[in-house]
Amino acid sequence: MEILYSDHDIAVCVKPVGLNSEAEVPAALTEALGGEFFTVHRLDQNVGGVMVYARNKAAAAELSRAIQSGEMVKEYLALVHGTPPDSGLLEDLLWKDSSKNKVFVVKRERKGVKKALLEYKTLQKGETSLVRIRLHTGRSHQIRVQFASRGFPLLGDHKYGARDSFSAPFLFSCKLTFPLKGKVLTFEATPDWAK
Repeated sequence: MEILYSDHDIAVCVKPVGLNSEAEVPAALTEALGGEFFTVHRLDQNVGGVMVYARNKAAAAELSRAIQSGEMVKEYLALVHGTPPDSGLLEDLLWKDSSKNKVFVVKRERKGVKKALLEYKTLQKGETSLVRIRLHTGRSHQIRVQFASRGFPLLGDHKYGARDSFSAPFLFSCKLTFPLKGKVLTFEATPDWAK
């Protein structure tokens, strides 16, 4: 696992696809760096990319506050089927069926429904298109379901309509920006499929 940065407060790594972000990644960081690691945000097991972990409770609290206040900015790269418009703001109401671990776009607010907002820019167009996404809300499967609901499922995302032979969604957390101890820190990585 690639470690982008480490000090006594945080460690920033590139989570590989297939590792659980709440148990296996902290265990791998402990093995590599020693000490304890606190999970403050998560990525689905079948998604890779840049993540930050706290190395003490004070840093965990500060990072959690940054997430709650919207000061932690998360950007993603995704490969989607089809050609979305050049850019856009996607705003939906999402409801998660926990028994199926699947999220649906719904028309009206009700118990368990959450607002989801993201903006994107299409970087490369074609039968498959590369998009860069900035999340404004962090909902379960948000990017996957918001693009699929508009007819642009992510490559490899069979849960949300992709009909291809890839084994995992082409989704990657490419950039993380957050405040810590009076500084704004930014970390980036690019998956091979987006280079």
